[in-house]
Amino acid sequence: MQVIAHIRSPYTSKFGIPRQSNIVEALPATIVFTPPFRVAEALRGIEEFDYLWLIWQFSENVRDTWSPTVRPPRLGGNQRMGVFATRSSFRPNALALSSVRLLSVEMQSPEGPLLHIAGADMMDGTPIYDIKPYIPYTDAHPEARSGFAPTPANRLLEVHCDASLLAVIDAPYREPLLQILANDPRPQYQHDASRIYGFPFAGCEVKFQVQDNSLTVVAIEKTTISR
Repeated sequence: MQVIAHIRSPYTSKFGIPRQSNIVEALPATIVFTPPFRVAEALRGIEEFDYLWLIWQFSENVRDTWSPTVRPPRLGGNQRMGVFATRSSFRPNALALSSVRLLSVEMQSPEGPLLHIAGADMMDGTPIYDIKPYIPYTDAHPEARSGFAPTPANRLLEVHCDASLLAVIDAPYREPLLQILANDPRPQYQHDASRIYGFPFAGCEVKFQVQDNSLTVVAIEKTTISR
């Protein structure tokens, strides 16, 4: 298989990335095609679809070995399930599937055609192997059973963030950051109320604490120039 594109995303580490696509619906990202596939003709008609399927690689989890069972974070990391009954990133071929919302198509840019999307759950630089349109009448099954994940994983946390701290983040990423924090970005087995957690996001380092159902942002500091 050939890598056709890469994602440009404000996530520069695995920590903090939503556990499923579209959990943070407002988060903007961009699909940048690799030179052999920077062909406008290949995107003809794509603007007529609201959502896309992305087939991509868990590029930070590629391994030479695999296990038939994994410990899904949804189950607290203590119970094993069959790898093919989960969406774990530790898979024989490290492939993933995400649905994302197509915001716009930019045909003319120095990097060739670009797809501007929202709701991606992918780290910056993630390789994409294919893009397909999402078709509701065949792809949506609202009455389907969902196994051990029938409902959203967590209740939302109450987020407290001083306006002066939030202002450090570039404007397009402020609301998405609040959504990320409300969904509790901590590993699901960590519940230390005294610990200060941190993760890079949109050119900043975000630090926070969680106590009960309340998350407090303690610092947001610029680290690099955000895209």
